[in-house]
Amino acid sequence: MSYKAYFENAVAAGYNIAGLDAQTIHKVLLYLADIAVEQSVVLLAENQKDLDRMDSTDPKYDRLMLTHERIEGIAADIRNVAQLDSPLGEVLSETERPNGLHISKIRVPLGVVGVIYEARPNVTFDVFALCFKTGNVSLLKGGSDADCSNQAIIGLIHQALQKFDIDVNAAILLPAERSATDALFNAVGYVDVLIPRGSQALINAVRENSKVPVIETGAGIVHTYFDEFGDVEIAAPIIYNAKTRRVSVCNALDCLIIHASRLTELPRLLSKCGDAGVELFADEAALQQLTRYYPQHLLKAANKTHFGTEFLAMKMAVKTVDSLQEALDHIANHSSKHSEAIISENANTIERFLNKVDAAAVYVNASTAFTDGAQFGLGAEIGISTQKLHARGPMGLAELTSYKWIVKGHGQTRS
Repeated sequence: MSYKAYFENAVAAGYNIAGLDAQTIHKVLLYLADIAVEQSVVLLAENQKDLDRMDSTDPKYDRLMLTHERIEGIAADIRNVAQLDSPLGEVLSETERPNGLHISKIRVPLGVVGVIYEARPNVTFDVFALCFKTGNVSLLKGGSDADCSNQAIIGLIHQALQKFDIDVNAAILLPAERSATDALFNAVGYVDVLIPRGSQALINAVRENSKVPVIETGAGIVHTYFDEFGDVEIAAPIIYNAKTRRVSVCNALDCLIIHASRLTELPRLLSKCGDAGVELFADEAALQQLTRYYPQHLLKAANKTHFGTEFLAMKMAVKTVDSLQEALDHIANHSSKHSEAIISENANTIERFLNKVDAAAVYVNASTAFTDGAQFGLGAEIGISTQKLHARGPMGLAELTSYKWIVKGHGQTRS
């Protein structure tokens, strides 16, 4: 099949699924969640084929890996999406003009949503669930690293669609080869929006080469600032959780910034990180403070390259600052505008941090691990947008819609 045929099928499927009733959509998603769990052994076997081809030390390995627990979590997210109200048809505004025209603005699907992603088989489930709930066609381009997993998952999705006599082209998985990516970049007139999920290199390639409109779901270079007024008792578990919960995800902590007046607290703040095997790249002041307390084989001197790096591993930079302004400047210079956090008990400091930090999600006294569609009550997410046009932060159902104007009259003409 030519790539053009894939694209034409996607457009046709958009017409075919337009107006599907909410009850049918609900049933399809619940059925998909059920069979994902029921057929988890098959999914795990196909996933293992992909894992066997990847170096286990590769940061993408953890993202690629499925487990029974992760499949249960994916199924729970699909059920959550099913239970949410669809934004389609929501009236965003309406007005009656002096000439009698009634004008309303309502939510509608984006259309054909293309998603390019790397070794993340959960994305195949998430994108379909969110797109289908919002009347969009999902046109998926997974990486070769996860092709066996993605083929198995798209098979389940098609099984769910067929059970309810729905066009299976509502979810299309393109071939894994690079030529499909190039075709997708040029699918003007077929694909309404293209969303990359993966490394900064992937995101840059999509942004620089796509002729189709792009929504960036960016890499996460994430900071947490421990202020001079921070509470050590809540800070230590926050830092540990943000760094170690799952190091391969984009909301994982990459750099701890600490006020110089609190350097003596570093051993307490990072004790559990040391136990967990987190390698630190510390500036001179932090290095001196940690030398006697942190495991020596895990403690390194930082250089400029360690700041502004998304590690995706059990590694973290430590930066000492003399003021809130210096912390804000460091974040502004190195952030990817994904997730940033402050740990402080000073209301004025917190307010200034919230007002000055430019990021999709800004936290106060909480772990950045919460930057996630399900955690934000969106059911799941299609990605974390780090741009400002159309969508920002976790992209759920509402972010997969556009709007159109409905104008009703009774014979009005314009002079």
